[in-house]
Amino acid sequence: MEGRLFTFLGEIVGHDLVPHIGAHLILTALIVMLIARAAVSKMQLVPTGTQNVIEAYIKGTIAIGSDSMGKENARTFMPLIATLGLLIFVGNMMGIFPGFESVTANINFTLALALIVFIYYNYIGIKKNGIKKYFGHMMGPVPVLAPLMFPIEIISHISRIVSLSFRLFGGIRGDEMFLMVLLMLVPWIIPLSGFFLLFAFGILQAFIFMILTYVYIAGSVMMAEEDH
Repeated sequence: MEGRLFTFLGEIVGHDLVPHIGAHLILTALIVMLIARAAVSKMQLVPTGTQNVIEAYIKGTIAIGSDSMGKENARTFMPLIATLGLLIFVGNMMGIFPGFESVTANINFTLALALIVFIYYNYIGIKKNGIKKYFGHMMGPVPVLAPLMFPIEIISHISRIVSLSFRLFGGIRGDEMFLMVLLMLVPWIIPLSGFFLLFAFGILQAFIFMILTYVYIAGSVMMAEEDH
């Protein structure tokens, strides 16, 4: 598509939106699988290299969920959260390398991730609490308030899709545009600070997405504790 920036994959599959983003998504997923494969290919009692990094990452993922839902629940939902975090992190980092593009800088991808989280936490909440209790919880503590509380709760839940998708998309897209402008104005040493900021914000955006997913899941599965 005319006007798109040069990318290596774009030269192969074309610069139309779907094949271009699809190719970068496949590459991102392959990198995540290679990292996971490297971590488990030679398991050792005393971890080193990639295994050590991934084990630390998993422990950190459980730790950030323990505050919102307890350690046992954090362990239960860790595979989903850790996979999302690693996929988002690798996707964010793609934009740092010249000739590649971050899939997380595309609203279609971030919206898909937000929808996965939205559907999953509602499904888990209904499965654990039952459909009557799950939606009954949205009607407030007093039946007379139900006509007011229920629409507000529904809007609040739907707004989470917008919040998750646009926060990630806007953060990464804004960082990339900042770096692009910086490279055009001063194309030598100073843009290195832009690469560092892109790296730091890429980690931050992945962390925010992970912790919000934990919070949303916690709110859907821990209604009994909340009522108590």
